[in-house]
Amino acid sequence: MKLLTATNTTQGYRDNDFDWCVEGELVHIGVVCARDRDDPDGGCGCGRAFAGLNSHRATTTAMVREVPGFTEADYREAIRSSLEQQGYDPSYAEHEAATLRTLVRDWPVGVIVERRLDEIVVRQVVQP
Repeated sequence: MKLLTATNTTQGYRDNDFDWCVEGELVHIGVVCARDRDDPDGGCGCGRAFAGLNSHRATTTAMVREVPGFTEADYREAIRSSLEQQGYDPSYAEHEAATLRTLVRDWPVGVIVERRLDEIVVRQVVQP
């Protein structure tokens, strides 16, 4: 299954890049605070970050990776558990999992993406 994961590859492309996630951990697109709502380069960083499902930390770069043996049910549960641990409504997990699977569906494994508020754009393609 192709999934979006944290990576430090291409860190430094932008001056305000950061990576506090665990390399390879599953990520999702977190909420944006009022401070960054209109500016992905705002002071918080949440408008340009992906959130790690396990570490609950953030990174500005994510990679599409093939995760062998991971099922759709596993993915939903990983998202549900992360949301619940952070105090968010876990009932959004199924919708979020479907949205993220759709996002990466047409990208090849090895694509590095960045977030600019509601836009997820390809930064670079690396060979896996």
